[in-house]
Amino acid sequence: MTILPDAIRRRGPWSLPNLLTYGRILAIPALVGLLFWPKDDWVRWIALAVYVAAAVTDYLDGWIARAWSQQSAIGRMLDPIADKLLVCALLLMLVHTETIKGWAIWAAIVILCREILVSGLREFLADLKVSVPVSKVAKWKTTAQLLALGFLVAGPAGDSVLPYNTQIGIVMLWIAAALTIYTGWDYFNAGIRHMVDEDARGS
Repeated sequence: MTILPDAIRRRGPWSLPNLLTYGRILAIPALVGLLFWPKDDWVRWIALAVYVAAAVTDYLDGWIARAWSQQSAIGRMLDPIADKLLVCALLLMLVHTETIKGWAIWAAIVILCREILVSGLREFLADLKVSVPVSKVAKWKTTAQLLALGFLVAGPAGDSVLPYNTQIGIVMLWIAAALTIYTGWDYFNAGIRHMVDEDARGS
């Protein structure tokens, strides 16, 4: 049996998985600050490095929490919040820098609206003690979204290394938006069914 150092075995709000989640939240103002200077290629590369580190923690915090039995209430609450804050802040900044522009803004709007819809539905369903499992399509959506944002954070700097980098990001953003509509409907449909059942029991 592997003996872990006390700092790693620590549970509660200062466990390693929670520290990774806090780090992902702290990366948000750093990314916003960096993207205020969109014309400097070196800033874009730094922003990409920060984003990749934040995206990696999204995987690691859950994996470590399960592997080391360090699940916590604060982790379950903050992990999805951190993900949504990161995605929403980046979409807003990428529109601000005009990396996302024209019709592609509608893809960003769809993703933002879905995040708000799902958050509201999850809160409602939690009151009913109902959980909606994450589907395989939802995981595909998350993957497409993470990749799209990575390409778009690199933006014009990435175009100098990978031709059509920004266009690839926009295409993947539309794919993520399409999957977002599909998974959003799943959540909405589940919410409607439970609302109807709740009203029927109350009548």
